[in-house]
Amino acid sequence: MAFDMGGDQSLSRRAMKAELLDAETELQLAYAWRDHRDEQALHRLVTAYMRLAISMAAKFKRYGAPMNDLIQEAGLGLMKAADKFDPDRGVRFSTYAVWWIKASIQDYVMRNWSMVRTGSTSSQKSLFFNMRRVQARLEREALARGENLDKHQMRQMIATEVGVPLHDVEMMEGRLAGSDYSLNATQSVEDEGREWIDALEDDSAQAADLVQDTHDNEQLREWLINAMQALNERERFIVRERKLREEPRTLESLGNELGLSKERVRQLEAAAFGKMRKNLEAQSKEVLSFFAA
Repeated sequence: MAFDMGGDQSLSRRAMKAELLDAETELQLAYAWRDHRDEQALHRLVTAYMRLAISMAAKFKRYGAPMNDLIQEAGLGLMKAADKFDPDRGVRFSTYAVWWIKASIQDYVMRNWSMVRTGSTSSQKSLFFNMRRVQARLEREALARGENLDKHQMRQMIATEVGVPLHDVEMMEGRLAGSDYSLNATQSVEDEGREWIDALEDDSAQAADLVQDTHDNEQLREWLINAMQALNERERFIVRERKLREEPRTLESLGNELGLSKERVRQLEAAAFGKMRKNLEAQSKEVLSFFAA
């Protein structure tokens, strides 16, 4: 069910005109949806309490989110509440829906507050939405007592008041005080338009590393070719089929083709690798680490 009805003012007017449900009617609609998935009953139940969702959404306007988006999220929370509501518990739907509406709006506000996720645990949410209010009250109380609290004392008192660790308060204070900046923004006028992204370290391979890697790979390729040439034709065939194919062949399939047992093919393979190792050791001891890997 969508709640985009042509603007929040229009939606608010429609919500205010919706019917007020008594407890018995509300219960009947809840049963109809839970037991029979009656969409008309769901629509009627949700529409009746949309005014509650809009009222709660309005309380979060100070966080800078568009009212239309807040109403949409409140509506989604209301829908979740209707879907999960159990009429057998003897609780009014409005009481149950408040938690879901608030949770949906809070999640939206925190997701859109910053590109960096602000928090997701219940304690972090409580801190995000209550920190400023708690800090203002503590400052008023300290002023009334004639006290002057430093930042550390204030953070400690907020942590105790909200019931969260001190480091959570320090983290949230930084997130609430700061704002996101584009990496394409210029650093200063004096930098002739240099953007912040230009100051980031380039993680890609550097030219010197590429040249060294190319040289090493060529050297290793030459060593392997020489080592392969030291094998007889059958040994080279086994090594190619077992180690140089994208999908290595099994000992059994090679044995069937060569007219040998699996064990004999394994012995020939081991002997071939032994010859290659000796050849490579003679060329350079540096390649030993490659074969040991």
